[in-house]
Amino acid sequence: MAAKTGQPPLPPWGNALAGATGAVIANALVYPLDIVKTRLQVQVKRKPTDSAPLTVDERHYTSTMDALRQIVQDEGISGLYSGINGSLIGVASTNFAYFYWYSIVRTLYISSQKIPKPPNTAVELSLGAVAGAIAQVFTIPVSVVTTRQQTQPRGDKKGLLDTGKEVINGEDGVTGLWRGLKASLVLVVNPAITYGAYQRLKDGLFPGRTNLKLWEAFLLGAMSKALATMVTQPLIVAKVGLQSRPPPARQGRPFKTFTEVMAFIIENEGPLGLFKGLIPQLTKGLLVQGLLMMTKERMEILFIVLFAYVRRLRSEKLKKAADALVSKASKVTPVLVETN
Repeated sequence: MAAKTGQPPLPPWGNALAGATGAVIANALVYPLDIVKTRLQVQVKRKPTDSAPLTVDERHYTSTMDALRQIVQDEGISGLYSGINGSLIGVASTNFAYFYWYSIVRTLYISSQKIPKPPNTAVELSLGAVAGAIAQVFTIPVSVVTTRQQTQPRGDKKGLLDTGKEVINGEDGVTGLWRGLKASLVLVVNPAITYGAYQRLKDGLFPGRTNLKLWEAFLLGAMSKALATMVTQPLIVAKVGLQSRPPPARQGRPFKTFTEVMAFIIENEGPLGLFKGLIPQLTKGLLVQGLLMMTKERMEILFIVLFAYVRRLRSEKLKKAADALVSKASKVTPVLVETN
């Protein structure tokens, strides 16, 4: 962009703001899918011999459409947006932190090379993982609270702050807000794969192109996210299990590690249970990533134009201030000369 317009590139916080804005817009548009995939991931398939429901909510969903129908039937349309405030706060903070640190570490890497050049795929993935890990440490509490809100049973719905207090009052105390951190740190490979693949696909399919058309950005975003989601789905399911209330079958005992969640799922549902909720997860991921990359590209252009306008205003003000000083000095100088 800078090469074509003559404008300096966005600073790290500008890239972060563009990424966070695009992420909030994209996630708000597909939020009902987020509710559905979370509820599908925390439920455990019933068996004929089960004497008590294995799921936090007594409702059992057989598919994405069935979940949508039952949620609307039981809770109304608003049920599809349960916990959306906390979710969007989490999305904004996580993406702002990710894009901020990704911009910084990528710039530092390129500037450290004797001959500046774009990083290869392995380095791109590593840079994305570092940025993702830093972002997760600061933003996972919001994710924990949002997951709890999304899986609260009917009649026990709580606001963002009350849900946060519920987590803190649990057996883990304040550290409960960081439940699933290890799984989240492992899951940094998801955005790393996503954005690394996006950069590689962009360089391969559209070499030399700085700005992509809307459909091109959407396509690349969707393709890269699909790959990342299929690879990391078992960890995503385990993370949701860690952050939600334990199922009744565990008699109130929360899971301690994501491997414990995975073992519980395999025992009760078999290995394929680790991929439950894949369809809404994949659908949401495709739409969000496509919309995110599409809107982020446009947000970057918007912010570059905005920053250029601000710089021009600042330059004009500085010029006027300098002219005023010069004018004032020219009036004072003759007086000083005469007194000498």
